[in-house]
Amino acid sequence: MTEDQLPVRPSTFAELEKLIGRELGPTEWYEITQERIDAFAAVTNDHQWIHVDPERAASSPFGSTIAHGLFSLSLGPQFSYQLIAFDGFAHSLNYGYDKVRFPAPVPVGSRLRMRSTVVSAEQLPGGIQVKTRQVVEREGSDKPVAVAEAVARVVEKS
Repeated sequence: MTEDQLPVRPSTFAELEKLIGRELGPTEWYEITQERIDAFAAVTNDHQWIHVDPERAASSPFGSTIAHGLFSLSLGPQFSYQLIAFDGFAHSLNYGYDKVRFPAPVPVGSRLRMRSTVVSAEQLPGGIQVKTRQVVEREGSDKPVAVAEAVARVVEKS
């Protein structure tokens, strides 16, 4: 496994263990447009005005529409593909999230990126559970917009 290139491509439990504590990233920037916010609102059926009504949101404390917190979280897999690839395993799947927080809003027009740190790798019956701490940051802000512990399950090739 090459340590300097992203995404890193572990293919064994031992290689995953070597990544524990290592920060990966940042990813490329991703722009949050009103069109993307509206599309997320349509998919989730969450049409709260602070997300989809630019005229009304202009008089809010944020001065514009803001992205849904779950929109920021949902970018985790897209960003993760830039940082760590599990294609050396037989298969992998998203198992869930722990410790999810949205410390700061995401105004329309923001650019986001993510850093990820491998927190743990644990052998379980039938596979390996990998936890990564994902921190989504907004350009020009010191405060993250989303922080979560992502949980994945991978199975080594036999």
